[in-house]
Amino acid sequence: MLKGFFDKLYKTGGFITEAAKAQGRWQLETSNTILMKRKKILFLLFLPVIAGAAMQCAFAAGPAYIGGGHAYMPAVATTQMLLGILVIGLLSGLITGVIGAGGGYVLTPALMTLGVKGIMAVGTDQFAIFANAILGTTLHKKLGNVNLWLAVWFVVGSFVGVTTGAAINRSIYALSPALSDAFISTVYVILLGILGFYSTMDYIKLRRGQKDTSRKAILDVRTNFSRWLQSIPLKPRIKFDDHIFEGGLSISVYPVIICGFTVGFVAAIMGVGGGFLTFPLFVYGLGVSTFTTVGTDILQIIFTTAYSSIFNYAIYGYIFYSIAITMLLGSLIGVQIGAMVTTFVKGSTIKLFYALTILAGFVNRLAALPPRLSDANIIAISKETSNALTMVGTVVFFGLVAVFGFFVLYTFFTNVIISKKSVREAIESKKIS
Repeated sequence: MLKGFFDKLYKTGGFITEAAKAQGRWQLETSNTILMKRKKILFLLFLPVIAGAAMQCAFAAGPAYIGGGHAYMPAVATTQMLLGILVIGLLSGLITGVIGAGGGYVLTPALMTLGVKGIMAVGTDQFAIFANAILGTTLHKKLGNVNLWLAVWFVVGSFVGVTTGAAINRSIYALSPALSDAFISTVYVILLGILGFYSTMDYIKLRRGQKDTSRKAILDVRTNFSRWLQSIPLKPRIKFDDHIFEGGLSISVYPVIICGFTVGFVAAIMGVGGGFLTFPLFVYGLGVSTFTTVGTDILQIIFTTAYSSIFNYAIYGYIFYSIAITMLLGSLIGVQIGAMVTTFVKGSTIKLFYALTILAGFVNRLAALPPRLSDANIIAISKETSNALTMVGTVVFFGLVAVFGFFVLYTFFTNVIISKKSVREAIESKKIS
């Protein structure tokens, strides 16, 4: 019975990991798109000013709950704070670039460790993802694969999910800020616990020379469950993947709406874009091809994070714009450096660091739970114990992530730059000869 539980846990971790890798590929592509366009970089730098001006107008004209004394946005950000956030964004980007999986799972824990309230960390992350999606999306090949009606019905569900999830977050925060931090930390503990178990077992199997037998199941797109969903004769229906299957496939709108609700709910609770959930739900749940899923996912991220960040967090003052943009800038740079380093790092080393960074986030949020529950008067622990747990979580998290960052940057400067210099010298010597 216990073996069956761990097998299911491992498979779940495998699905989420594959989804995180799809999210990582999207982040790399958006980074390339943004950094190659000077106008987009300038717009990115001025985005906090534009957002701040827009929110000031909203505060002046809107009802009492918009801004004012009910807002929780810090008035200023110190230079030290912004430099720290830049480093966090850089490390998140390095994780994405090197490991090939979305590094967003370190952002919310990192912000909360630095003292940012959980609900503000969630709103800020959502705004950063929205800005990334808007600036990085190019309506060319990828969006040509979007099935419009899949996207529309999915977004209908995601809007309901976002509204529900954000309302829960705000309600818990209004009840107790400490309880809000504990709630968000609990969600991260569960997710990172599953991913940490999978990544650790995956690394151990690789070291023992075992083949990953779960890979076949992960790559099998049309599962029995998806075939069953597609066979349900409910209307209206959506037709998709005409370019892959003769006559195309179709599915009722209701499973699509449920998937959208799930993604929107989790995105609003955790402060993520939801792409890491969209991928497995579409591919393994609905039986949509990866080709169509990628394009639709890009579109849903834009609408889901826009609605979540602006209408469910920004108007309540739960977004720190300076932090969001600084974090995004660091991430864009980190993704590029990390992607260049991958050719010089062994696959086993990448898997090891993936496991370590996830476990670092897991330990960080797990250690933060008792102090937050104590602050909310749910459990009783001494101040010394609370401080000790917080210190352990902080040291483990930033220690492991810093080791990873140092390793990647060292590899970058000693291999990538030297390699480029050698190529230039070879070209110049060839010209002279």
